[in-house]
Amino acid sequence: MNGIRAVVIGASAGGVSALFSVLGALPQGFSLPVLCVLHVPEGRDSQLAEVLQRRLARPVLEAMDKARIENGVVYVAGPGYHLSVERDFTLSLSQEEPLHFSRPAIDFLFESAADAYGPGLLGVLLTGANEDGARGLLYIKQSGGRTIVQDPRDAQVALMPEAALALHSPDHILPLSGIGQLLATLDPSAC
Repeated sequence: MNGIRAVVIGASAGGVSALFSVLGALPQGFSLPVLCVLHVPEGRDSQLAEVLQRRLARPVLEAMDKARIENGVVYVAGPGYHLSVERDFTLSLSQEEPLHFSRPAIDFLFESAADAYGPGLLGVLLTGANEDGARGLLYIKQSGGRTIVQDPRDAQVALMPEAALALHSPDHILPLSGIGQLLATLDPSAC
């Protein structure tokens, strides 16, 4: 897994506790940026960034349009906007039509991040109740990046990981604890 410069994570049903598990395994000072899309309902404020920051004691920000991606920061998509990565490594928010009934949609983030980071991207797809993220994960793989799918037997809702596995063979199929441990080994400052 050498050469990873950014991590993207997608989840839906059961995703909050899955994110706590995976991100909680990262060492303090983890230096890679992590961008997350969790299906959140539109029409109300999300407290996800604040809750994650308090619980994980690491920098977590709700993604802002045109913000430059900083190392060591966890970014989460807010409600009502798709999150994308531009080729200049800034964030972009849009209100294009929902994808898989979701806005933000995981595929938007995964595909745009693959275009920006190419083989330097690691995509992680966790628990969820629809097929969002499966096509984006395949695109990451086709762009030279690496992919991880949560073991469907470990997922609170297995449909999303199963959809990804139906499209491609990821580099790893792991339970949440294994995903967290693997991500923790990516930090170049830990070597």
